[in-house]
Amino acid sequence: HDAIQSAQIVYLEGYLFDPEAARKAFFRTADFARGNGAKVAFTLSDPFCVDRHREAFRSFIRDRVDIVFANEKELRSLYPGASFDEACAALGAECDLAAITRSEKGSVILQGDRAVKVPAMPVSKLVDATGAGDHYAAGFMFGLGTGRDLEACARLGSLAASEVITHVGP
Repeated sequence: HDAIQSAQIVYLEGYLFDPEAARKAFFRTADFARGNGAKVAFTLSDPFCVDRHREAFRSFIRDRVDIVFANEKELRSLYPGASFDEACAALGAECDLAAITRSEKGSVILQGDRAVKVPAMPVSKLVDATGAGDHYAAGFMFGLGTGRDLEACARLGSLAASEVITHVGP
C-alpha cells in the first residue's frame, strides 16, 4: 500500500491479467491508486492477451484506467475489424490518455479527440525488440511525472525504446 500511496502513476501489465486472483488485484490496486490521487496506467501487453480478455480489458479501461499503452497490433486486437484511425477514435473515447506505438512509424498520443503524432527515433540497427514497449512506457511516464507536454513524453518514450532495441535483451 505504501508504494501505491506515494506513486504518481501505477503501471499495470496486461500479461498478468489471466488468473482470477490477479484480476481482482488489478481492480483493488486501481481503485486504491485512484483513491489516493495516482493515475492508473495499463499496457495491453500482447494481442493474444487482448484476444483472451477483450471485453474485460475494455471494461477495465473505461472504469479504472487513466493511461493506456499499446502497440498497433494490440490496439487493432482490442477493436477487431476497425481501421487504425477508427480504433484510435474508439480508444480515445474510452480513456483519458493513450499512447500507441507503431514501430518505425513512431507513436500516436490520444487525448479525447486529439491525436498527436510523434516520429520514431532513428536507430542504427534493430537487434531485439524485447522490452521496447515497456521502455517506451517508462520514458513516457517519466515525462508525465515531470510535467512535460504530450509530445515531449512521446519523444522520451521513443528515446528509451530506441536504445533498448539496439542490443539483445531488455
